[in-house]
Formats: sequence, structure tokens, C-alpha cells
Amino acid sequence: MASATTPTTFSLLQTTTASTSRTRSSLSHVSLPSSLKPTTLRRLGFSAADPLFALQVASKIRSFGSGKAVRGVVSMAKRSVGDLSAADLKGKRVFVRADLNVPLDDSQNITDDTRIRAAIPTIKHLIEKGAKVILSSHLGRPKGVTPKFSLAPLVPRLSELLGIQVVKAEDSIGPEVEKLVASLPDGSVLLLENVRFYKEEEKNDPEHAKKLASLADLYVNDAFGTAHRAHASTEGVTKFLRPSVAGFLLQKELDYLVGAVSSPKRPFAAIVGGSKVSSKIGVIESLLEKVDILLLGGGMIFTFYKAQGLSVGSSLVEEDKLELATSLIAKAKAKGVSLLLPTDVVIADKFAPDANSKVYFLG
Repeated sequence: MASATTPTTFSLLQTTTASTSRTRSSLSHVSLPSSLKPTTLRRLGFSAADPLFALQVASKIRSFGSGKAVRGVVSMAKRSVGDLSAADLKGKRVFVRADLNVPLDDSQNITDDTRIRAAIPTIKHLIEKGAKVILSSHLGRPKGVTPKFSLAPLVPRLSELLGIQVVKAEDSIGPEVEKLVASLPDGSVLLLENVRFYKEEEKNDPEHAKKLASLADLYVNDAFGTAHRAHASTEGVTKFLRPSVAGFLLQKELDYLVGAVSSPKRPFAAIVGGSKVSSKIGVIESLLEKVDILLLGGGMIFTFYKAQGLSVGSSLVEEDKLELATSLIAKAKAKGVSLLLPTDVVIADKFAPDANSKVYFLG
């Protein structure tokens, strides 16, 4: 499976040990040892070593999880599904883009249904209002039609959580899908096949987006994890469907982000993860204008490591973004922002649960 199977770990082969490594950092959580030593922090873009400040960073991050952090919630100008009345939804075909990119084991069993459960409130709201839900998502990173990335294994869990039988289409566009949509009763759900089975999805091809949009009357985006990507099912369809609104999950995340950024309690720390620097350039540059501390995690850290001359072996690296990583480090330094990378990784002889592994410190 693609990185969706292990959202908090990423592989790294070191040249000296011919082994793989996984970082402990993720988009939503950074583990810092209780005996944190300021000298072990890798201070990128921070001109002066400040142990007390480092300890304050750790304390502040821990407070986020303890409920002590203060944040504001700001109402967004964008419309959400909650703004639509029963009359707006009754009998309407609603194209819902969710992020159902859940991890599956070798037997195609779901190992973590968090993303499915996160999508349920929006879907339930729509079917309770009498809408016909056309549910779409991607899974993994297929190259064309790839059976192991089919959304079929998700149907039983979706049906269980929604309390109705979810119908599964064998495609995401075409005559057969159109027939299934036409036969949907009010308050039902049709799950389309993996939208990334078509290369036109990620290219945001207008004609492909038009075909997806032709299935519905209005659009709801509840895929926070992929909302930043201009794909046919996330951006392209909005040119053909009105209204296009946010789902409850997307709205919640937007409200949180706006509140946290507009009136932060300082020192203001942000954590960004992901496999590629290229897809986070805008986010990182924007945060460098606002934060005091920026912690990076996920696969992107290896591009930053290599940019500093560290060996990363066969780990995921964007070779054409090494200069960009260097420039971001320099920009952080110029702005007085402490840009931090993980101080330890887990090295293993293979990328699997039964791998032989150990912790490797980068200090």
C-alpha cells in the first residue's frame, strides 16, 4: 500500500548501514522525550542557541495536548453543508468528495477507520435531509486501474456506520454509473470507485471534471487531507456544480486554522508533515511569516536532511527541491524562526511491522 498505510512513518535507507528509517513525526503529533536535551535539537535557521527557549517549545507543544492551549474559532465566509436547508437537499444528487484513504492490510482489511468515521457526520446529515449521496475518494497512489486500491473493502464499514446499505459502483464515470445514480432513492449512498484510477483526476482535466459533475446537482468537499490539491474531484467539479460547499470536517478544520493563525498565543508553534516539500511550499512560506517555531515531519524531512549534506540512502527525496529546502532554511533564519527537524529516526532492515529496528539519533 502507499503511504496511506502508515501515515506516521516514512522509510529511509542509510548508505552506511543499508537499513531503513522511519521518522517519529507526523502532521498532528511530535513525540519529544521527557528528558529533552536542548543540545540535541537540530536548530535550523536559528542564529543563537537558546536552551531555555527550546524547553519552552517542548512545554508549549505538550500543552496543546493537555487542553491548556488557547485558540479562537472564527466563522469562515465560505458556505458549509450546514447552511443548506432541507429544501436545498431533498431529492438532490450531492457529490461528496471525502478522504477515505484508509490503511489496509495484505488481506484488504481496514486497519484504521479514522478517516471513514470522520466523514460520517456530513454523509449522515445529507441522507437525513433526503439527499442522494454520490460519495467519492481516492485510495493510495494507483497507476491506472489497480485492484488492490479499489474502494470495495470500505463498503461494509461505511454501511455499518451509516446504518444503511451503501451501493458500490465499479467505476467513477460512465453509463453504468449514470444508471446507478438514476436509480438512487432519497437518503441513499452510492460509493464511486477510486477516482485516481483515471490519470485525468490528478491532472484536473476539465472534461473529466465535467463528467464527474454531470452525476450531481451540487457539491460538498469534506476531504480536508486532499483539499489543497487541485484535482478534478476537488477543484475541477466546482466549475460545473452550484452550490459547492464545505462539509462539516473541512469546515471544522478551517475554523480551527483561521482562529489559531489570526490570534495565536505566543510562542506560536506550527507542525507540518507530508511526503513532499513541493506540495507544502505555500504553507511553509506562509507560516514563516507568522510563527516562532516551525517543526517539520513526515517524508519531506529527508529532502531537508540531504540539503544539509546528510546521507539519506534510498529514502524519499525530491532532488529538484534541494535548493528550495536550503532557501527555506535561510528564510527561517532571516526571520528569526526556529525551524526544527526530528532529532531521531528508527532504522530497520525493511519497511514492515516485523522489521529489525533500532533508534538512531542525529545529534
